[in-house]
Amino acid sequence: MSPPPPLTAAQARRLPDYPFQGRWFGHGAWHQHYLDEGRGTPVLMVHGSPTWSYMWRHLVLALRDRHRCIAPDHRGMGLSDRARDPDGALLAETRAQDLGRLVDHLVTDRGAPARGWTLIVHDWGGPIGLWWSHLHPGAVTRLVVLNSTAFPAPPGYRLPRAAQALRHPALGRIAHTANTVPHLTLRQAPRRPLPQAVRDAYLAPYRHRRDRSALVRFAQDIPLGPADPGWHHARRLGRSLITFTQLPVFIGWGMRDPLHDDLVLAEWTRRLPRASLHLHPRAGHFVLEDAARQLIEGIRDFLAVTDRGT
Repeated sequence: MSPPPPLTAAQARRLPDYPFQGRWFGHGAWHQHYLDEGRGTPVLMVHGSPTWSYMWRHLVLALRDRHRCIAPDHRGMGLSDRARDPDGALLAETRAQDLGRLVDHLVTDRGAPARGWTLIVHDWGGPIGLWWSHLHPGAVTRLVVLNSTAFPAPPGYRLPRAAQALRHPALGRIAHTANTVPHLTLRQAPRRPLPQAVRDAYLAPYRHRRDRSALVRFAQDIPLGPADPGWHHARRLGRSLITFTQLPVFIGWGMRDPLHDDLVLAEWTRRLPRASLHLHPRAGHFVLEDAARQLIEGIRDFLAVTDRGT
């Protein structure tokens, strides 16, 4: 049996700018928390690590008047249960499978369409959401990419030293005990200081040691070369991006990101040369925190224009 979630839905609704009625979907022995707000064409927002659906709060509030906003918490993150992963499993693959079951439930039981989805991804949400899209051809008709990746590391790329250290088993165990990943991320990912209440909200699901096992695992799963288990998966994922070359794509990018740097951005633009590119020079990895107003306006305009098919 999974341990209890770190927050109740009532506690989560008291977090800053997160006034949402959470929902849960049962994956057999564990339950996934997700937001389902608004009506209209569905927009699926897929977070990375160590964030959770809280990161999408301003975007959900801005889009739910015209769109149905779906924002799940991955297994082991946010308000979702802390279920054990199969030994040796790549987290991106398992979370994509979880995502597929959730979307199938929304289509079959909650009136969502099988096609016409907009996919918005950040950080590990790229490999997760785009692999789900690859497994469900035709479901996604628009893509929004925010400081993420979905291909092998480009030539010359170097993982930041702190993230590299997490790949060492002993240091990974220390980081798990000390809750290093979310604390380090909140220091380095936003380029402007977050209000303390917002920092506390990001950290809230990971207060207890039992609640954070997925966080170091994600760092250890980053594929840097052919010897890494996820490298060949990343190659397959990168090849699948060809399906988006003729679809509307919006790239919103924080230029001061120590994790997804200019080389990663250049690889996106090489693979998706027709994408609408929106650069935020003063924003970092948490581009949706650093450049919230401009970025959300850009996404709203992108959705409005492509809704009209112009």
